[in-house]
Amino acid sequence: MQERAKAQITIGLLVFFASVWILFEQTKSYTNPIYTIGIIVLLLVVMLVLSYILIAILDWINIFDLKTNAILTLIVLTAFMINLTIYLLTNSTP
Repeated sequence: MQERAKAQITIGLLVFFASVWILFEQTKSYTNPIYTIGIIVLLLVVMLVLSYILIAILDWINIFDLKTNAILTLIVLTAFMINLTIYLLTNSTP
């Protein structure tokens, strides 16, 4: 497996597991467990796709090395998940 693919999968999983606990607490209020599982699986897919796209774009630009690209992607995706979590928590119905 290529180093870029390893970095993409690792960053996607790191961001997913770093953010899933807050969203899991949010989705426990839903009565349908399939809906909860669907949201969590959708989050995993979105994080893997976003990490793939961001690292591919940064690698295509070819300014930084792979480690720097991975760190930049991790920072961007973590900031995205923090904003998404804040949005979900502030707009949730009790």
